[in-house]
Amino acid sequence: MIGKKRKLGKKIEELRIGDTYTAEHIILDKELLLYLGLTDDANPLYIQHDYASQTPYNEPIVPSVMLFGMVSSVVSMHLPGPGSHIIRHEMAFPKPVHHESKVKLNLEITAIHKKEHFVNINIVGFDLNGDEVIKGNLDVQPAYELKSITASSLENFL
Repeated sequence: MIGKKRKLGKKIEELRIGDTYTAEHIILDKELLLYLGLTDDANPLYIQHDYASQTPYNEPIVPSVMLFGMVSSVVSMHLPGPGSHIIRHEMAFPKPVHHESKVKLNLEITAIHKKEHFVNINIVGFDLNGDEVIKGNLDVQPAYELKSITASSLENFL
């Protein structure tokens, strides 16, 4: 990636209250196993069918923090996009998500704080039945406008 220019996400001046982004994702077992391996999480509720079948969930569920990772990815890649950073989050997971489920995420900018350089984003996620599985709010700093290295390197010359 060295030497290859990449497009940054929207700057704070380009964002508007009401801007939205919708994403859908199917949570595959291979992704879940990769996540659990990377985090060294061996919770039987996430991977053991015999254990999970004896709980109110009836089958293994997806870790909540993995669902938050999906939200974080949408922020980083789409709204506001590359160069953005989540500085605060408040999330609730009212209904469990099972393996191989499709989750639809809706993000919407609800406030813009130009002076402090962050936006508020509301998140709601639904499963295929239309049941709410994620609900929350984020404070996100959009990408910063960069100064040209060439322009600043020549400031000492007349």
